[in-house]
Amino acid sequence: MRKWILFTLIMMFALCAVAATKEKGKVALKDVQPAGVTDKKHKHQQYDLFFTITSGQDYTCRTSDKASVKATELVVGGSISYEVNGNKGKIKTEAGKKVDCTIVRVANGSSAPK
Repeated sequence: MRKWILFTLIMMFALCAVAATKEKGKVALKDVQPAGVTDKKHKHQQYDLFFTITSGQDYTCRTSDKASVKATELVVGGSISYEVNGNKGKIKTEAGKKVDCTIVRVANGSSAPK
């Protein structure tokens, strides 16, 4: 019984270590879409940023409603540097604009809707 509990704990830690890997790279920004609405509580427009990393996974990363982001700074087709760590994402445009976002969707490239 104790062996199974120990084995289960070791496996949980191993899975957590694998799941906590960071992905970094440089890719093209596929699309930018507005998300949500602005009101008294949510003063800034949120945007969904779509990009595909080199391993073929499609990511959707949503900006925060607490930070101001100009849509004109996020050029579709432009090169971005990304960093994905769990559900947190960081994007930097060619112009040097840094955007923190939350990963809201991950899909395999072949199964993404077109």
